[in-house]
Amino acid sequence: MGKPILGIIGGGQLGSMLSTAAKEIDVKTVIYCDDIDAPAQNFANEFIYGKYNDEEKINEFVSKVDVVTFEFENIPYETLNKISHNKKVLPKPKINKIVQNRLFEKDFVNNINIRTTSYVAVKNDSDLKSSTELLPGILKTCTLGYDGKGQFKINSEKDLNNLNVDFNKEYILEKQVKLKKEISVIVTRFSHQKYEIYEPIENIHEDQILKYSKIPADISEKLFHKSMDWATLIAEELEYIGTLCVEYFIDKNDNLYLNEIAPRVHNSGHLTINSHNISQFENHVRAVCGLEKIETKKLYNAKMINLIGEDISFYRNKKFNENEFFYDYLKNEIKEKRKMGHLTIITK
Repeated sequence: MGKPILGIIGGGQLGSMLSTAAKEIDVKTVIYCDDIDAPAQNFANEFIYGKYNDEEKINEFVSKVDVVTFEFENIPYETLNKISHNKKVLPKPKINKIVQNRLFEKDFVNNINIRTTSYVAVKNDSDLKSSTELLPGILKTCTLGYDGKGQFKINSEKDLNNLNVDFNKEYILEKQVKLKKEISVIVTRFSHQKYEIYEPIENIHEDQILKYSKIPADISEKLFHKSMDWATLIAEELEYIGTLCVEYFIDKNDNLYLNEIAPRVHNSGHLTINSHNISQFENHVRAVCGLEKIETKKLYNAKMINLIGEDISFYRNKKFNENEFFYDYLKNEIKEKRKMGHLTIITK
């Protein structure tokens, strides 16, 4: 029997890199996306354009694949759940219900004794004004919002009067950490207690968008192990299949706090394409398609630069050294704050 055909919902750069990794191990991919210009169509075997609630198009997509995964978590739960009645969807749609909502996510990880910053649910203005003990803090929408969207930084009570918050949405107020650095850990779970895990990656953000990642992370041995232990515990508790990223804050006193879970391959793990024998993308494809788990080893230290907006123009015309690897996401339009590509540099 041949390898399963993999359906991927979402056609951005993560879908592109999943398709590329799949092709390298002879797995065919079909992309389904609601963006007619989705760049992943340049890398997949087949592309279907349709809205996420278009039953006819979704059914066409489902009929062509054996297993379904997704490149971002904000696909309607109803869509994923409906697909799961006909074809296997991995990771399971119920996981998205938890991690799509920042409040559910924080409650889940606190219940398994993983530390987060202090937080409170905020449904209206009076909730916000009675939670000043959490200031300075960040008010975030419970659902949607990424790369800083749907977030309000509140330094003191004075700032409360100048906020323009739409309370038709639900929010969470999180106490701000006295930040020393940010790290992420990427783990692929294949089945019960069967993992491949990447060492912690150190991340730097600019304007709340990831700008630089590097391994090894400059952290203590204690935090190195704790961050990896927490990531595997989360994957196990969720009975997760596929690649998962856990993002953390480290404060000035070297305390570790979980920031958020991304139930998918992740921007900070792009460097694994060049630093490891098996990338986060290939491990995800292997796990969701039920293929062999291969021991994942680091071959090189590496750093990655995200190319945002107009950054890409310079790199499209640049000559590269043999330790530099340029990835152009082939997006049609250059927009401010849009991820257009990345550069990975292998270091000693």
